[in-house]
Amino acid sequence: MKLFKLSYHKLMKPPNEFLLLVVLLFSIYNLQSQTKKEAVENALSVAAQNKNQLENVGQLLVVYNYKPESFTAVFVALEKKDKNWEVKQNPIEAGIGKKGFALPNQKVEGDGKSPTGIFKLGKLFSYEKQFNTLLENQQTTKEDKWIDDINSPDYNKHIIGTTEAKSYENLLLNTDVYKYCMVIEYNTNPVVKGKGSAIFFHLATKPASFTSGCVAINEEYMKLMVNWLNPKQNPTIIMGNLDVLKAGL
Repeated sequence: MKLFKLSYHKLMKPPNEFLLLVVLLFSIYNLQSQTKKEAVENALSVAAQNKNQLENVGQLLVVYNYKPESFTAVFVALEKKDKNWEVKQNPIEAGIGKKGFALPNQKVEGDGKSPTGIFKLGKLFSYEKQFNTLLENQQTTKEDKWIDDINSPDYNKHIIGTTEAKSYENLLLNTDVYKYCMVIEYNTNPVVKGKGSAIFFHLATKPASFTSGCVAINEEYMKLMVNWLNPKQNPTIIMGNLDVLKAGL
């Protein structure tokens, strides 16, 4: 009889623990769902507040943070259907400049901030040749460089081969950071010396990693973007602090 009572109590304990686990998982799922819903609503609001500048855009990447100085941002991909924006993929976390977003038109070279604004997405550089993308792209070699020397005539430009610039970035690294590296057309036409250079959309090697001013996401999501983005849809990125973007650029 004692053995039966002991077994009974042992059998009764797990269901209570299981119930608590179910409640906890449901709460986490519910919180994540609310967070995703909020991220989508924010992205749609940003697109709506800047609709005049996005009239000819069919694919839009929305990147925003809640605190201007935070390097952790929200990334949402939107697609225009019948003049209405729809979510293409679930929101994810992105890394931006170590010191967050600069205010509009206040980005400067070496400030550790990402620029705020609306920018076209340009050429894709990748370590391996890409066959499943419509984007202009090229396989990166050790000869590919991006100049960040403000005194160089090639400042904020891609060059191939040798350079007299005192400072530049190699686009082929020993890490996977630039495995997929898409140009964000910031300060490219015209180029203003000292206003920032080498602003890319590239890989994050680990979650919540900051950059020098670029936008970084995980590889799985990046592949989806590379295969989805279409030059005919005028792919564009809008980025900045949420309050700034909601106020309109």
